[in-house]
Amino acid sequence: MNRLPCSILLLAGGRGQRMGGQDKGLVQWQGQPLIAHALHVARPFTDDLIISCNRNRERYAALADQLVSDGNDDFDGPLAGIRAGLAAARHAHLLVLPCDVPKIDAALIARLLDTAGQHPGRPVMVRQGQQWEPLLCVIPVNQRGVFDNAWANGERSPRKIMLKLNAYACECVDN
Repeated sequence: MNRLPCSILLLAGGRGQRMGGQDKGLVQWQGQPLIAHALHVARPFTDDLIISCNRNRERYAALADQLVSDGNDDFDGPLAGIRAGLAAARHAHLLVLPCDVPKIDAALIARLLDTAGQHPGRPVMVRQGQQWEPLLCVIPVNQRGVFDNAWANGERSPRKIMLKLNAYACECVDN
């Protein structure tokens, strides 16, 4: 199948509160940093791999085509990273993946991209039952202004913005 060309944003810029303040992307899991697992599965799908990081830029620089950050030291949350990724993306679609979900696989990425290709003007989010997963999504880059305007108006929830844009669900079932 001819996949939707996309930029891929790996979110590694968080505060890491649940991990004692550690940089999540560099936390070891099965002998490798979490970011390595995300890179392994994402890299075959893009020629524009972006990492959103707010620290340890020198360690991430060798792994990505581009680095973005929130632009301050406040750790403004995933929407800040998504906005930076939308601004930097070289393709018409941005696939967003968190670095701290190491069991994401190629089949899920392929399903997200196939679904986005069938609905190219709408965001696509993973949904399990009634639970939306807004950090596993594909966003049309031409919607960047909507995200920026929502941010300027105080919105910090990517899920709420995408639902207002009539997001399409990429259904996932737990096995």
